[in-house]
Amino acid sequence: MNEPIRDRLASVRRRFHRHPEPAWREFLTTATLAEEIRSIGVDELAIGPDAYDPADRMAVPDADLEPWIERTREHGADEELLDRMTGGNTGCVAVLDRGEGPAIGLRVDIDGLFIEESTAPDHDPVDEGFRSEIDGTMHACGHDVHMTWGLAVLEAIAESDFAGRLVVFFQPAEETGGGGHPMAESRFADDLDYLLAVHVGLDHPTGEVVAGIEKPLAMAHLDATIEGTSAHAGKAPNEGDNAMQAMGTAIVNAYGIARHADGMTRVNVGWAEAGSASNVVAERAEMEAEARGETTELMEYVKRRFETTVRAAATMHGCRGTVDVVSESPRADSDPELQALVTEVAEGVDGIDGVRPAADFGASEDATFLMERVQDEGGLATYLIVGTDHPTSHHTPTFDVDERSIRHGVDVLVGAIRDLERRHPVPHTGGHATVRSGATGDGSGQG
Repeated sequence: MNEPIRDRLASVRRRFHRHPEPAWREFLTTATLAEEIRSIGVDELAIGPDAYDPADRMAVPDADLEPWIERTREHGADEELLDRMTGGNTGCVAVLDRGEGPAIGLRVDIDGLFIEESTAPDHDPVDEGFRSEIDGTMHACGHDVHMTWGLAVLEAIAESDFAGRLVVFFQPAEETGGGGHPMAESRFADDLDYLLAVHVGLDHPTGEVVAGIEKPLAMAHLDATIEGTSAHAGKAPNEGDNAMQAMGTAIVNAYGIARHADGMTRVNVGWAEAGSASNVVAERAEMEAEARGETTELMEYVKRRFETTVRAAATMHGCRGTVDVVSESPRADSDPELQALVTEVAEGVDGIDGVRPAADFGASEDATFLMERVQDEGGLATYLIVGTDHPTSHHTPTFDVDERSIRHGVDVLVGAIRDLERRHPVPHTGGHATVRSGATGDGSGQG
C-alpha cells in the first residue's frame, strides 16, 4: 500500500511537474493517475475512450504521437493501458459510488504547455531537483497541483463515511480547449447535482480563496488558411494571387471588427506564416486566431465576423479563404448558492485568511462545458480559485507555486463535498448564472 497521498502532497505534485505532457499527449500522466487511483480503490475507473466519445474531442493534434507514447513505454507503463489510449485518447474519470446521497462532480485538468522551463538556479524546481524533464514542455499553469488535488480529495472521500456519488474528471487538453466538451457529453456528467471546478493562483495569494468566478469569456480557437497562386515576383508578379498580401489584409481588418453594444469582445491573431522565398509570390498563408466574448453569443458574433473578414480579404486578392473552428467553449458563471457554501467552508480552513465570494475571471476555460451541462439539468456549479504565491505569471518559464496551497485546496474541496452531502439538496435561490443573452444572429443587440 502506498503512503497516503495527503501525507506526500508535495512529492506527488513534483512527480507530475517533472513529466508535463501537452494536450492529447498526456500518456504518462494518465498512466500515473491510473496507478494512484487504483491504489486508492474506486468503484469505477474509465480511461480514455471509456471516459468519453473520442469523436467529441476538439483540437486533436495532427503531429505524430509516437514519441510521447514511446517515452511513456520507457517509464514502464502497462501496454494494455497504452493500447486504450491509442490516438491520443488520454485522461480518465474516477467514480466513488457510495449509496444514497448527492451526485457531486470535481473537475481538474492535466495537460502541460509548450514552454521551456527556466534553468535559473533561483527557480525552485531547479534548486530542488524537480524541473521538467521534457525539453520545451512545462507545467506552467499549475495543472500539476490540480491533479494532486483530485487524487487527494478522491482518497479522503474514499476513506470517509461519505454517502452519495463522487465523480472526479481528470480532464485532458484544457490549454487548447479540447477536453471539456467530450467530458461534458459523457455519461459521467449525467444527473450531477453539483459540480466543483478549481484552479490554483491566478494572481490570488497564498491564503486567499475565491468561492466562484464570474464573467469567464466564451472563446473559439480558429485556424485560417488562404490559398492563392504562385508566380515569379520579378518576372511576372501579375500572374500570381498573393496569399501573403491577402493575409495581411485579413489581419488588419480582423482588428477592425466592430465592438458590440451588448458587451465586451476580443479578437487576436496570434500566429501567422506565409510564403517560401523573397522572389516568389506566396501561394499559401496560414493563421491561428481566437475570438472571445462576454457571452457565448458575443463570441459567436466575433467568430462569424472573423470568418467573413478572412474570406473577403482572400477574395479581394484573387485567393480563397477558409476558417476552421479548432475548439470553443461557452460562458458559464458560478452559482451563488455554491459560492456561499464554499465561502463558509473556506473560512473555517486552517491557513485561509481571506475569502472572496466572487471575482471576475476575464479569461476562458473549457470547464464551462461541464458547468453548463450540470446547470442546464437543474444542478449547481462553481469554479473556485485557491490562491498561491507565484513568483511570475502563469504561462511563463519561471512559474511556480507555494506548496502550502496544495493542502489548502484539499481541505477546501473535501470540506465543500462533505458540506454538500450534509446540506443536500441545496435550494436554488434563482436561475443559474449561465449567460445566454447577447448578440443575435445578425449582430444586432436585444434590449
